[in-house]
Amino acid sequence: MSTLIDDFAPLIAAADGVSPSDPQAAGVLLRQRLDPHGASARELNARLRQLLDAGEIAQRGAPPVKYGRVAKAGPQTREFSIDVVDMNGAGPRHRHPRGEINYCIALEGAPTFMGQAPGWVVEPPGSEHVPTVAGGRMLIVYLLPQGEIEFLGG
Repeated sequence: MSTLIDDFAPLIAAADGVSPSDPQAAGVLLRQRLDPHGASARELNARLRQLLDAGEIAQRGAPPVKYGRVAKAGPQTREFSIDVVDMNGAGPRHRHPRGEINYCIALEGAPTFMGQAPGWVVEPPGSEHVPTVAGGRMLIVYLLPQGEIEFLGG
């Protein structure tokens, strides 16, 4: 029987063993493993849109940030937690103790996430930001090493 985690398997496989310590190098490796413009990514993107439309992911909250957890970090997810956010503005300030690997899909307009186009966006360990989508609406899959994230005030 297939589970929701199975739908995220291509992302987990692409991120497995990738260190977010050097975001540029990590991005190169991630794009080699799963090209955001390739056929596999188009199939994945279509499936993620189906899950979103069916209310199976990013089902909590309200615009500009709808969110949901798919899985806690564990062996089945190669020690990444999987969170999905449907965003068209700014989210809560947070810090990434172990970094963050994001896979971003344009839903409406010509969105950017943290100034970057759809595809892979990597934040290094210790980085802190207010996640922001500008220019449209984006679906973002957050892969957090060991599931670590610290939400900050302000």
